[in-house]
Amino acid sequence: MLKFQEITKVFKTDLIAQPFTALNDVSFEIPHGSMVGFLGANGAGKTTSLKIIMDFIRADKGRVEFDSSMGKNKIEVFKKIGFLPERPYFYPNLTGTEFLMFMGRLSELPREQIKKQVAVWAPRFKIEHALERPLKTYSKGMLQRVGFLATIIHEPELIILDEPLSGLDPIGRKELKDVIVEVHRAGKTVFFSSHIVSDIEEICDRVIFLKEGKLVYDGAVDSLMNSGKQNDYLIKFRSVGNISLSAPHHNWQHFPGNLNVITVNEAAKSAALQELVGGGVEITGVELIKPSLEEIFYKIRTQ
Repeated sequence: MLKFQEITKVFKTDLIAQPFTALNDVSFEIPHGSMVGFLGANGAGKTTSLKIIMDFIRADKGRVEFDSSMGKNKIEVFKKIGFLPERPYFYPNLTGTEFLMFMGRLSELPREQIKKQVAVWAPRFKIEHALERPLKTYSKGMLQRVGFLATIIHEPELIILDEPLSGLDPIGRKELKDVIVEVHRAGKTVFFSSHIVSDIEEICDRVIFLKEGKLVYDGAVDSLMNSGKQNDYLIKFRSVGNISLSAPHHNWQHFPGNLNVITVNEAAKSAALQELVGGGVEITGVELIKPSLEEIFYKIRTQ
């Protein structure tokens, strides 16, 4: 659906300061029907990439290509895209209904179709009770919801969201994630950036990882987590009385009911199990310790 090909973007602020390379030869693809998370620390190049996709700014090198199913020219293509920027502007004196009607008319939707879309999605976003109030009375979370509704009101094929969950409380994030998943299940392609790593881990099947303007990883979330695994294991066992263990181990924990938990690396796992079984203990579980996506993100970020 979307190809981001060998993109380089350099910002030149003035004659004295050194040029800043925001993107350095970055390439990735967004397939049709996918849910892709765009991950990176602040300044990694995420927003710059999205602005280039939306043609708000131009790359110094490379190109963005859309599948022919999106349209024959930019006008046709962008009619099929819904974009929510990180800091959208809302006309404060418009009511929610007026704002959504305005945004729908910009997409050349008939008024009746706009009303139908609002009737469907406003309850899902839990903002139907506030639609007749001015936007200046909305909280940050409510503005984010009405902004998302405006993004999908014309039923776009590709939905691009820049930090859509930023600034929301946990309940607001959960509710908005549920709607993102619902939209994706309806057949829409979703590409969204975030620095809230757990949200990407929870709902995305793919992740694109930028670090300092360079592509670090592009692939399945599970593959990234497996590539960063520590190969440590938890061994859980029950024993009566004191027991010693010569096999390398650490973080020995004692729990009620004679339950013990130790951590061993992969090389020491077999020796530790043989020694424990030989000592007459009851092994109750062996579990691979898998790092979270957030742990991998911060590990790569500091390398």
